[in-house]
Amino acid sequence: MIYINEDLCKGCFICVDCCPMNVYTPSKEINQKGVHVPIPEIEKCVKCQLCTLMCPDQVISIEDD
Repeated sequence: MIYINEDLCKGCFICVDCCPMNVYTPSKEINQKGVHVPIPEIEKCVKCQLCTLMCPDQVISIEDD
């Protein structure tokens, strides 16, 4: 399971750029800060956790099902 804290996400899309499996895509809706947050496709995730390491605001967490 991939959790994204949408209240803290600033929409930098580093997770989109760094993911080797192309798990994240920018959403079409905006959060409370007025930014587009990444939407994960959980079935593509191999749990490498690169996105959690690269996220500057630590808004992504990945847990085993």
